[in-house]
Amino acid sequence: MTVASSSDFNPFAGILTTSKKMLSLFQFIKVVALTEEPVLIFGETGVGKELFARAIHDASGRKGQYVAINLGGVEDAMLADTLFGHRDGAYTGAEDKREGLCHAARGGTLFLDEIGDLSHSSQVKLLRLLENGEYYPLGVDTPHQNEARIVAATNKDLGSLVEVGKFRRDLLYRLSTFQITIPPLRERKEDLPILCTHWLKEEMETIPTKSLTSEAIRLLAEYSFPGNVRELRRILLRARILCPGDAIEGALVSTLLKETDYEGNRVARHETSIVFPEKLPPIRVLIDELIKEALRRSEGRQNEAAAMLGITPQALSKRLKQQRSIYP
Repeated sequence: MTVASSSDFNPFAGILTTSKKMLSLFQFIKVVALTEEPVLIFGETGVGKELFARAIHDASGRKGQYVAINLGGVEDAMLADTLFGHRDGAYTGAEDKREGLCHAARGGTLFLDEIGDLSHSSQVKLLRLLENGEYYPLGVDTPHQNEARIVAATNKDLGSLVEVGKFRRDLLYRLSTFQITIPPLRERKEDLPILCTHWLKEEMETIPTKSLTSEAIRLLAEYSFPGNVRELRRILLRARILCPGDAIEGALVSTLLKETDYEGNRVARHETSIVFPEKLPPIRVLIDELIKEALRRSEGRQNEAAAMLGITPQALSKRLKQQRSIYP
């Protein structure tokens, strides 16, 4: 999106909604974004927590970069190196200096997703960063000043984790100066029309736009969407690919909804026949979409995505490199 001037810039342009609950959150974000304080975002899987984190950054007017990391995908031993960096020679194999994500996000926003997955030792390291505003790259004795605004997110009940000793109470206090809870899709069904219209008409190579029959719309309106907005997008994408005509019938939507478990993940049903569209998309497109789907479900964790696809992590890594060479 091209921004013509600061007056017409909309930090929430990437979040499609007509919900009063969501619009109320937008107003709250406009206020808290202008502060330096941490923000903690709560929400179920698939509600769009990273979109809200990005909106906080955009609404803040901060000139630095927005940098995101999924903490669930970082090994505990590597977290300090990833966030704080290291000097050359800090440990065996550290031949070159690494700045770390705190440095990359200086003057901007550092988004820490899946904060509830942090181990106790990693929680201590993050607490020090929040308490003192300083960090030490590995092998460096002089503290570096943190200039990144911290935004964190989780789909877990951190209060319950505190009670059972799995999350530090002091860290929760430091993270949650401001809290945002994103409502699940089942509590804002008024957003279904705008979301369906967007994704059914979204431009995609060789996958034509579609419409929904009244029966299909009814089935979607009655569904609880345990996987939230992310699940809705998956359903509509699959429906577009599998629908042989211009209109997606209720029977197809019903089949797709039945192939969903309580967490919103697809359940493999090998006995179900696949209905191919009249014009078949290239196999490269189908493979690329399958890989994207696996990475979405695994929250970017390649080992888990590879297991879903029935291939080795090395094979998945090779395929991703090929994709980047084709679509730089």
